[in-house]
Amino acid sequence: MSRIVMMGVFALCLSACAEIYRNHGYVPPAEDLSKVTVGVDTRDSVIESIGAPTASGVLEDSGFYYVQTRFRHYGARAPEIVSRELVAISFDNSGVVRNIERFGLEQGQVVTLQRRVTESSLEDKTFLRQLLGNLGNFDPGTVLPTGE
Repeated sequence: MSRIVMMGVFALCLSACAEIYRNHGYVPPAEDLSKVTVGVDTRDSVIESIGAPTASGVLEDSGFYYVQTRFRHYGARAPEIVSRELVAISFDNSGVVRNIERFGLEQGQVVTLQRRVTESSLEDKTFLRQLLGNLGNFDPGTVLPTGE
């Protein structure tokens, strides 16, 4: 009887070391994204065709962001990020789709997986580069009142 108990404990220990994968968030598949037409679809039609976003931009007129992360749990170790994917849909001032971009995280580097953009005067600048590029251009003197 003790041998059966020992085998059961051994089997339980081995199963605790099995890798477990978990997905968090949602990114629409490429087939669903192909139904969204740049320059035609609006915020409401995007939500209707591919669902509500995981997050939206800070401003009301900003974009939609769909984020999915895949974690690997292994035994008592901390969860490890195996993959992360982000789809960014930006809109113009009238709420029409201006840009659809798909990014991945490969070895800590952001990699563009897919991009559909309307013509604009901004050459070779992604939405995220524009956003991050403006961080250093802020002058508090233009916003704060002076003592005059």
